[in-house]
Amino acid sequence: MGAERLRGVVALDGPSGTGKSTVARRLARQLAAGYLDTGAMYRAATLAVLRAGVDPGDPEAVPVAVRAVVEVGTDPASPAVSLAGEDVAVEIRGEPVTSAVSAVSAHPEVRERLVDQQRRIIDSVLASGRKGIVVEGRDIGTVVAPEAPLKVYLTASARVRAHRRGNQDRRAGRGGDQASTLVAVQRRDELDSGRATSPLRPAEDAVVLDTTELDVSGVLTALRRLATERGLVELAGGGPA
Repeated sequence: MGAERLRGVVALDGPSGTGKSTVARRLARQLAAGYLDTGAMYRAATLAVLRAGVDPGDPEAVPVAVRAVVEVGTDPASPAVSLAGEDVAVEIRGEPVTSAVSAVSAHPEVRERLVDQQRRIIDSVLASGRKGIVVEGRDIGTVVAPEAPLKVYLTASARVRAHRRGNQDRRAGRGGDQASTLVAVQRRDELDSGRATSPLRPAEDAVVLDTTELDVSGVLTALRRLATERGLVELAGGGPA
């Protein structure tokens, strides 16, 4: 059997700690597709606001975030993130940015600017040799790519998501106890779900996949099955897998 590849857009949405980034990158690598982490773009814009010394929730944050030169790579093996040409892939995952990103991303003008950029990136990848892309975020199926042939909303219990996020932070050398991580996860859920513009929610035609009892392999198996059922997986030489 030849190598399989993705054709089209897979939109992955869901709150923090559901494993979106891990499974999105692995799915993209397995199916020779592009990969877009939209959350990294909002994080980079947030870093620009913090570096400017502006309150993330203040209207003055808007022009700073909108003017920020944010670039992201679409190679799932090495998804680079830069701000004004500087590699910020590590810095945007720190606590200062994590605590402020919901406030910055709630500004409608910031979302409009980055959604436009995200759509252009998707179009560019689909026009390239890859022909497929896995896009992850919080409003992909509802706003960024509402015509995506496969939309999946990943979810899990708050405690399980906090446990995963805590483990991820520890592996990255970031501190934080389990209780504080749970509070942070729940606070992020409230902010993202309650914002007026592009709130976190499943698209009406999204498949809701609860990952509470699933490991990464289990989630990947489910996603590949869904993509195959939608006719999005083909052999590298053409034709359905």
